Amino acid sequence: MEHHELWFTAFLNRIFGPAVTSVLQAIGITPQLPEHPISNFFAMEILVVVFLIVFLGWLRTRLSSDRPGHVQQVIELIVGGLQTQGEEIIGHGSRHFIPLLFTLVLFIFPSNVLGEIPGFETPTAFIQVTLGCALVAFCYYNFWGFRHHGAGGYLKTFLGPVFWLAPLMFLIELISHMARALSLSVRLYANMLAGENITAVFFSLIPVGVPAVFMGIHIAVGALQTFIFILLTTVYLSGAVSEGH
Repeated sequence: MEHHELWFTAFLNRIFGPAVTSVLQAIGITPQLPEHPISNFFAMEILVVVFLIVFLGWLRTRLSSDRPGHVQQVIELIVGGLQTQGEEIIGHGSRHFIPLLFTLVLFIFPSNVLGEIPGFETPTAFIQVTLGCALVAFCYYNFWGFRHHGAGGYLKTFLGPVFWLAPLMFLIELISHMARALSLSVRLYANMLAGENITAVFFSLIPVGVPAVFMGIHIAVGALQTFIFILLTTVYLSGAVSEGH
C-alpha cells in the first residue's frame, strides 16, 4: 500500500534517518532503505502521538468542574461510556481498566481517520499497526488474568472442568487466545484498508462531491471499529478476571 514517501515521513527521515539506521544496524537489523528507514505508517503513528500530547496538554489547561467546555464534555462522555460498559461487562473493579481502554480510544480513532486529511495516510490501514494495538490488548488482559488469579489459578482456567480433557482443553484455549489477537488486528486492518481504498477510487473517478460522502462513511466506520476494538478488549478483560471459570 505504501507507494511513496509522504512529506512528513521525508521530514522525519531527513532529521532522524541516519540515527535510526545506525541504531537498527547496531542491533542487527538492516533497513530495506537505509537512507529512509522510517516508514509512512510509523511516521503517521508518531504524528498521532504528537497530536495527542499537544491536544491533552491544551485540554488540561482548560479543564473546569464549574464550566466545562465542549471538548471536555465530549471526553467526559467517552470516559463515562467506558465506565458504564465496563461495569455492565466486567462488574466491580472495572474502573481499574479505564485508563488503558481510554488510551486505546485516543490512539485508534485518530489513526483510523488520519488518512482523510490530504497528504496523510491511515496508519491502521497497515497490519503492523493494528497488530501492535492487538498485542497491547492481548498482553494487558492476560497480565490482569495472572494478577487476579495468580499464575496457577489463571492457567487452571485454560484446563476446563473435566480433568481428563485438560490437555486438549489447554491446547484449544491457547489457540483461542492467540486467535483473539489475530482477530482484533485483522478486523481493524481490513476495514480501514477497504475504507481508504474505496475513498481513493471514487476520488480518482469523481473528484468533486461523491468522495466527501465516502469520507464521512469512512469516519463513521473508523468510530465503529474503535468501539468494536474496545468492546472486545473489555470482554476479554472480563473473561480474564472472572471468578466463574
